[in-house]
Amino acid sequence: MNSVLNSKKTIFLLVFPGLAIMVFAILAPILLSLYYSLTSWSGFGAKEFIGLANYKEIITKDATFWRSLWNALLLLGVTVFIQNVLAFILASVLIQLTDRLSLILRTIYFVPAILTVVVITKLWVNIMNPNFGLLNKLLKSAGLEDLAYAWLSDPKTALGAVIFITVWHGFGWALLFYYSGLTTVPKELEEAAVVDGAGPVTRYLKVVIPYMMPVIQAVIIIDITACLKQMEIVMLTTAGGPGNTTQFVAYHLYEQAFKFSRYGYGNAISILFVIIALTITLLARKYLSGDNGNE
Repeated sequence: MNSVLNSKKTIFLLVFPGLAIMVFAILAPILLSLYYSLTSWSGFGAKEFIGLANYKEIITKDATFWRSLWNALLLLGVTVFIQNVLAFILASVLIQLTDRLSLILRTIYFVPAILTVVVITKLWVNIMNPNFGLLNKLLKSAGLEDLAYAWLSDPKTALGAVIFITVWHGFGWALLFYYSGLTTVPKELEEAAVVDGAGPVTRYLKVVIPYMMPVIQAVIIIDITACLKQMEIVMLTTAGGPGNTTQFVAYHLYEQAFKFSRYGYGNAISILFVIIALTITLLARKYLSGDNGNE
């Protein structure tokens, strides 16, 4: 066995398939996208090299890009600080219940996560319809006519409605991760904390959450990717409207590249998108791991 692993040829043959997949599936597309971002190519015909002109336009003139980035960061904030907190609290409650009751409730909460995005969006588009939607009917029947809106077409409510649908769809996954993580917390640690006089809140803050930090970190990293690349729900509910109120980076990129035939410009947005996503991910990993540069 050692002789096989000491053979450079064997090591190369073992590593090459994975390395080739990484190069052709990840590195090559990024480099190609970088090249296209330096052109004014429409997706057809000749490519005119224009250097950093696309990036300059994005940074200095494209207000929609900055609005879409802000919306993505807002969705990320709601997901991390509201969805995750509620999912963790609910998981903590479910783990205290009987196995049968916990299983039933977990199944109910997880159903939205396994439904397709098309089904989810169609459901909520109908519920929020200003004419026949269930939400407005309930509000009116309760005497709250002033709160009845055209939820997905009113600039005051459209972004909040899209964020709500997105968070509702992903809630089950966060709950599943946290519930699974809580089942691995050693009972001995919690019992020791109780013996030392720790109450429920202190026990979670000092024992459970630190032990769960790898799970929390993984969930937040997944959230960063999912929120920044959010596109399907936007496309199927508001298409970025009204105006550009509900634009997100991925959908703005799609529109520029394929709807307006600005393929080079769309690739420039994608490169900035990758840089922003990597930066946020690395900062999150550094903060959550407790590595703040202090020894």
